[in-house]
Amino acid sequence: QVQLMESGGGSAQAGGSLQLSCTSSGHVNSEWCMGWFRQAPGKEREWVATFYTDRGATYYAESVTGRFTISRGAGRSTMSLQMNNLKPEDTALYYCAAPQSRKSCYAGPWPVRRVGYWGQGTQVSVSS
Repeated sequence: QVQLMESGGGSAQAGGSLQLSCTSSGHVNSEWCMGWFRQAPGKEREWVATFYTDRGATYYAESVTGRFTISRGAGRSTMSLQMNNLKPEDTALYYCAAPQSRKSCYAGPWPVRRVGYWGQGTQVSVSS
């Protein structure tokens, strides 16, 4: 059974920082790639960042480039998203994501329909 569990959400003021973590268990091949998505109220779920383990590379949505940093833990079963200089528009439910196959990893924007597994989400709220 595949499980992705997010933690670390909360509230912050604009300009502040938060760190999210994701722990994976079960038959998730985290050696391929893992990533973060977010969904704001009334909006579609959108890709935020990917750690592409196979390529040793990271990719970010333009809206978070320079402010967010995705990283993997030494044990490969954990992933983090460091969010700095937060903006009110970063307010959303943040989801950890993993693929079902290596072919579902993208060196760039990750289509929602190509994500194999989702966490339950963790709320991030940023006030101005």
